[in-house]
Parts: sequence; structure tokens; C-alpha cells
Amino acid sequence: MSNETVRVLVSTDWLGEELDDPGIRIVDATWHLPNAGRTGIEDYEEGHIPGAIFWDLDAIADPDDPLPHMLPDDATFARHMEALGISNDHHVIVYDNCGMMTSPRVWWCLRAYGHEKVSLLDGGLIKWRAEGRDVSTAPARIPPVTYKASLDETRVRSADDVMADIGSGAEQILDARSAERFAGTAPEPRPECRSGHIPGSLNLPFGQLIDPETKTVRAPADLKKSFEDAGVDLNRPVVTSCGSGVTACVLALGMHLIGKDDVAVYDGSWTEWGSRADTPVET
Repeated sequence: MSNETVRVLVSTDWLGEELDDPGIRIVDATWHLPNAGRTGIEDYEEGHIPGAIFWDLDAIADPDDPLPHMLPDDATFARHMEALGISNDHHVIVYDNCGMMTSPRVWWCLRAYGHEKVSLLDGGLIKWRAEGRDVSTAPARIPPVTYKASLDETRVRSADDVMADIGSGAEQILDARSAERFAGTAPEPRPECRSGHIPGSLNLPFGQLIDPETKTVRAPADLKKSFEDAGVDLNRPVVTSCGSGVTACVLALGMHLIGKDDVAVYDGSWTEWGSRADTPVET
């Protein structure tokens, strides 16, 4: 499959027919918030799509950064891909077991490092199980591979970049957290973080892009309306944010699906912004 023909979203029917294709690599990207009382690896070990490998969001990260799952340097990312048996030639299929909440983070990460042959399983493991498809508890086979990574830094923003955006208005800041967390009326899952939002930012809770019944991504027309209703000017660049850079990628995915790619992700997101003493906060 060439890069030009890779679909962003693939169906459970499609994946069911392609499970034995050696050219694909299936990735389970399930991750839960720190206060959930459960981990992604526990979900994976209880049952995953046959042949899937587990992508640990917290481990495939910068080991020297105290913030959670920040992007690592090229060499570190490449070592993790080789440990997972992912080569540059693999078509990677990513899913999660939490309603498309975390798989877009892996989709975005791979593309940020230059891996364009990546798709998301629309509906994830929830839809897969609902259809009565097989799951496995067997460990995945890891073939020996090599990987080269090169981070495209235009896809990422830092706190300094966002601070500059507040002053210049050059980029719109769009927050994927719940309306209550955005407003500062609900507590943050990380107690070290203040409540509220980045001054001047907009809010679109990521779940509004996902069908609550099927757990599939909404149609492009519905996605476009959601962004417009949130006040996003689709003719101007956007930086997405969230709690820790995970669900911000759901918003990046939604904009990609409607043809908007001048979008970057604030990797530190509210975990960084809300815990610093020198960053302004609105409620």
C-alpha cells in the first residue's frame, strides 16, 4: 500500500480481512487517566485484536522530561519502534479500548516522525468486540526491524510558542478538555494543576467528534460544524491542547479529516501550563 492510498480511517470489516497481511502492524494504544484506577496494559492483557502489540504512551516518551509522554528525540523514538517490530515500511493500524480517545495520539506521533503509512481503526476495540470478533491474550510476535525517525517540529508547539500566540493571535488555541475543566468548575485529574484555561483559547471537548453509540468518528460535515460552532476560524492556523497532549490529537485528527492540516499540538498541554507559576490562567 503506497502512502498516497493509505486511508486515515479503516473499518473493522477491512481489518478483519487483513489480519494476516505481513505488511501491516496492529497497535493497541489504550491509555487511561491517572485517576482511572486502571492501566492500558491491563486492558491489553485481558484481550486484544489478534497480532496487536501494545504501545505504552508513557514509556514511548522523553525519559528526561518530567511531563507525561512528551515526544522523545529521533533516536529514542526509533529504538521504541524497533522494539515493537515496526519498520518504516509497515502500514500501522492503531486502535484503543476507550472510545477513540487515545489512538489518535499514536496516529499523530507517527506522522510527526515522518511515518505517513498509519491508519486508525474506526470504532476501535469497542466496536470490534461488539461485532463478536475474535480477541487474543497471546503476546505478539516481534520481528527484527530497523527504523529511522525524523521529527517534524512544525507539528509541535511549546509553552513559549503558546505564550507568543496569546500576545500575537497568530494561531488559535483549541482545548479538547471537558467544558467543566475548561471553565475551571471541575477539578483536574492531576492535583498539581490549577483549574481554568489558556487565555483567549476556545473549547471543543474531544468527545463531540465521536459518535457516542458506535464510537466511530463522525462524518466530515458534522466535524466541520463542530469546529465552526466552537468558534474556530478554519481559514487560520490552530494549536490544539488538552490535559497532557493526548486528546488534543483527536481534534487534530478531526481537522485533518476535513482537509485542514495547518494544525499543531501543544505537547505539554494543561499538565505543563496549569502547573507553572508563570503562565496566565482564565476561568
